[in-house]
Amino acid sequence: MICETYQIRAEGSGDQANLTTYLISPSEEICVKRRPLIFICPGGGYCFVSDREAEMFALQWNAYGFHAAVLRYSIAPAVYPTALLELGKAMQMIKEHAKEWDVNPDQIILEGSSAGGHLAASFGMFWNRPFLAKELGVDSGMLRPAGMILNYPVITSGQYAHDESFQNLLADRYDALKEELSLEHQVSADTPPTFLWHTNEDGLVPAENSLLLALEMRKFNIPVELHLYAKGGHGLALADERTMDRDGGAIEKECQSWMALAYRWMKEVILK
Repeated sequence: MICETYQIRAEGSGDQANLTTYLISPSEEICVKRRPLIFICPGGGYCFVSDREAEMFALQWNAYGFHAAVLRYSIAPAVYPTALLELGKAMQMIKEHAKEWDVNPDQIILEGSSAGGHLAASFGMFWNRPFLAKELGVDSGMLRPAGMILNYPVITSGQYAHDESFQNLLADRYDALKEELSLEHQVSADTPPTFLWHTNEDGLVPAENSLLLALEMRKFNIPVELHLYAKGGHGLALADERTMDRDGGAIEKECQSWMALAYRWMKEVILK
């Protein structure tokens, strides 16, 4: 494996903003030359970046034969659109180095968990908006993701909002921008295919966040797959002992199938 960390900087970035790549080493014995890449945005309510949804995810995707990369984006007191611009700069870096890193630039899939799901989905909605290309100084085509995997994502700022995430993201512009950043209202025909999973028992980020997004995507005939598990709280990560929390929790056997389901979905929808 080739593992490197690169500093990522945008206006307002904190010192911790970086991209770590987990690239499968090339081999003359393996005929695969260019691999898909899973671009991971961990959660944390825009107030921290969760380790439980970072490297362990990358290593599991490596085991499935994907390259992976983890973005540790800026958090509060950094405010919107700093993290979004960091994601854009990191996407640009990956695509510019695609040949060198043996990455298929047309098969870069964003993955986000909780508030990281909001960040990934924001990019999925805004990748071709003129303001983003202008801020990053690139053509919008350079920013296009092939798809999204959203794990119990923060989506809406409405009735079912995780309000703390929006407060951290927007600070004193909360009232002015919270409707714009309620992502079920930003779906368009250019939103990429999406895999969603949530739990019915999530008491922090209600399952309606995923349901609302899936309903809007259906209106635009965008390929979407949604799994709503009956049991399990918020922030399950891999839902097994590999990512259990400090209290020995976040283990839910029923939910452990999500990554295999996401892999099957990618093979059928994106990697055909």
